[in-house]
Amino acid sequence: MIKPPRLKPGDTVAAISLSSGAAASFPERFAAGKRQIEETFGLRVIDTPHATEHDSWLYANPEARAEDLHWALENPEVNGIISAIGGDESVRILPFVDPALIRGNPKVFMGFSDTTVTLTAFINAGVVAFNGPAVLTDLAENGGITPFVARSVQSVLFDGAAAELQASSDYTEEFLDWADPSLQERRRSFVPSEGWVWLQGERRVEGRLMGGNIEVLEFLKGTRWWPRPELWDGAILAFETSEEAPRVESVGRFLRNYGSMGILERASAILFARPQAFSMAQNYRLHAEIKRILAEFGRGDMPVVANMDFGHTSPQMVLPLGVRAEVNPGERRVRLLEAAVS
Repeated sequence: MIKPPRLKPGDTVAAISLSSGAAASFPERFAAGKRQIEETFGLRVIDTPHATEHDSWLYANPEARAEDLHWALENPEVNGIISAIGGDESVRILPFVDPALIRGNPKVFMGFSDTTVTLTAFINAGVVAFNGPAVLTDLAENGGITPFVARSVQSVLFDGAAAELQASSDYTEEFLDWADPSLQERRRSFVPSEGWVWLQGERRVEGRLMGGNIEVLEFLKGTRWWPRPELWDGAILAFETSEEAPRVESVGRFLRNYGSMGILERASAILFARPQAFSMAQNYRLHAEIKRILAEFGRGDMPVVANMDFGHTSPQMVLPLGVRAEVNPGERRVRLLEAAVS
């Protein structure tokens, strides 16, 4: 895997809209996210040519969205790319994306949710990619980027630390209307976190971080954009679910597909994000379903950590996909074994 150059204060990052036109729908929120990125990390934020187009235009022009990615990759002024937000159909840009441009111009690329499509394109091109906050989500957090998010971004994208991943002490699911700029400085209410849940497994394992949004990855199965088999060998699978709160049974079926494809047999561990909009009962059922599916494929030995702070939860950490990590159930530790940036 090629590691992109680390970010440093004074660098320029490009905000990109690869699916949803939310940057146009919520211009004050988008501006707040860019301003907070600049103030917190000392970066300069610019827009890709079509970042602020509306939903209907973006939907009608998947090739233009891919061209925005190419523009950011080839622009020598741009050092990194951050997704404005996810969406639900960025898979339609893939016929127009040139993997050679990704590999020939490795740059920090970060996002989550539907951005999993483009994160996977980077992995397929052999370039480390970053499952992490988007401009309109945690980077535009009401009242400023939280210390947890700032530390994770700094550690992974700037410092390049091979560090232990930390659990957040609190989290929130409160939603404040993005269309009301008067709420931008009002902090959301955070509640204490119960911490990560170690579901099963005793043996320490190492492997390459692979995954993203488990629903979005279903769009890629059976296509030429699915990661080649060797990328799953020994992988630590990192899965998150969307704000649509898929049924527990659906998540189990997605996971069973990985077993049917032989991926669960080859993988070394699973990291599962805290699901948004799940009740405590749903969360318990999800944990039981994960264990049940793994047992179907003889993987009752596989270390599984649930309730982790990535994906559709706030605050969320940055997970560098494509780098090697360690899951140590005995010590209740998950850590990166190498820097994700050069």
